Amino acid sequence: MVDFFSKLRSLQNAIGRLAMPLDGLPSLALRLYLVPVFWMAGSSKMMHFADTAEWFGNSDWGLGLPFPYVMAFMATAAEVGGAALLLLGFATRWISIPLAMTMIVAATTVHWNNGWQAIADASAPFANERVADSVEKLSAARSLLETHGNYDWLTSSGNFVVLNNGIEFAVTYLIMLLALMVMGGGRFVSVDYWLGRALPGAK
Repeated sequence: MVDFFSKLRSLQNAIGRLAMPLDGLPSLALRLYLVPVFWMAGSSKMMHFADTAEWFGNSDWGLGLPFPYVMAFMATAAEVGGAALLLLGFATRWISIPLAMTMIVAATTVHWNNGWQAIADASAPFANERVADSVEKLSAARSLLETHGNYDWLTSSGNFVVLNNGIEFAVTYLIMLLALMVMGGGRFVSVDYWLGRALPGAK
């Protein structure tokens, strides 16, 4: 048995050595996945900045945050600037911190009361009462569309769903950013790596 585990460990180490030249690719994949997410979120805030700030500050139908224009500016700058820096792999660990903070704020202030799921699915784990209620609503909508609309055409690009807007996506992006804080921009595939080569001690 000891010999078996020893061979297994040797095989694992061999796989690790073979994969070493590719160890920057997971960081690159995370960065490229997150770039359009933050670029779209930030550019939307930038194009509708006054509305964004009003939503940030309004306690009746918005988030009720203090200093809404400052908060809106910081969120917009973090997302737009963060998308650019993640694309380049420059200051990856540093920019991941404010981006992670925006995800924490989004999860706790915007999505928290909706539960986990982004898309309502009563058969999925963590389905709450809000998600369970969506089954009847989706069924009613489907019945109306089948009766009064071209249902086959309307669903040709995919099935209709009910948006639950839970914390799922925000938490997923947060986990990806935490991974980038640890991993950095990635060997061979980031400005951070090449700066580190040119300037020993720089990360």
